[in-house]
Amino acid sequence: MDAIEKLLNSVLPEKKELIALLECDDGEVWEKLFGAARAVCEKHYGNKVFARGLIEFTSYCKNDCFYCGLRRSNSKAQRYRLSFGEILERCESGYALGFRTFVLQGGEDGYFDDESICRIVREIKRRCVGCAVTLSLGERPTDSFKAFFDAGADRYLLRHETVSAKHYALLHPPEMSYAARIDCLYALKAIGFQTGCGFMVGTPFQTTEMLADELAFLTQFKPHMAGIGPFLPHRDTPFKDFGGGSVQTTLKMLALSRLLCPEILLPATTALGTAAAGGRERGILAGANVVMPNLSPASCREKYSIYDNKLNMGAESSEGLAELAARMKKIGRVLATCRGDSLVKN
Repeated sequence: MDAIEKLLNSVLPEKKELIALLECDDGEVWEKLFGAARAVCEKHYGNKVFARGLIEFTSYCKNDCFYCGLRRSNSKAQRYRLSFGEILERCESGYALGFRTFVLQGGEDGYFDDESICRIVREIKRRCVGCAVTLSLGERPTDSFKAFFDAGADRYLLRHETVSAKHYALLHPPEMSYAARIDCLYALKAIGFQTGCGFMVGTPFQTTEMLADELAFLTQFKPHMAGIGPFLPHRDTPFKDFGGGSVQTTLKMLALSRLLCPEILLPATTALGTAAAGGRERGILAGANVVMPNLSPASCREKYSIYDNKLNMGAESSEGLAELAARMKKIGRVLATCRGDSLVKN
């Protein structure tokens, strides 16, 4: 079997084959692969694109990642925290719009200790009957993850950012550890969470070989979801002068991820929509099947500035749900606000 045949059968090609394919710019080859990725997605999930209500509840972060606008060293970052009541109000508002999955995302903020997160999760589950709660809070001790799960959290997103320990060290300060990040992912899965990992495409110092390794990691780890989007620089970070990641390479990685992990949930990320006009739709047409409209209070959205020019209004927001549904309809998809659980088995 050649590389394309292997991919069409969900078999991981050899590393050198993946590198050659990722470096191939033959439009016909990629149209075939994008079409195959769409077909695989439709086989498992139909024509649905699952909408998650995103609540960015704190812009405080103890970490100092070199690529992120929320890094603790960024004195220009606008910091905020949503109160218990504000978080619940946003969820109830989203629930009334039809959302049945809420994603609570924030920097690694010690203000929100285990008890407060558990209280928030329990109350969301009590008020929004039948919903799924996804947490994206960064690294925590295993006991904390277990407490969140026992409180009713269903899913946890933790991007690993790169599968190369050397590359990880170039993107993060010395106190952050690649091994600790990967250990967290395995702990989350063992606890029973639907677990999401993910990485940026086009980060400084990334190679095509590393992207091939990312695909191998996905097939081995078998996440329920993977967040894959282009790197976009932020003006107040050490990486401010680096160019953004390639939209086309991101689309290639989405398609290959779908072919190798047929039942995975793949978001068409906000970063993809920010990087190119129609980027989100192009992501869906390359095999993605999740979007995350922003439910955060409008006054906070610009403050959650992880990269420059981040989209947060219009079709990126809960207010633009009808516009988003219309855009999905144009490309033959139906926007679904149901729970949309991953078909990947733990």
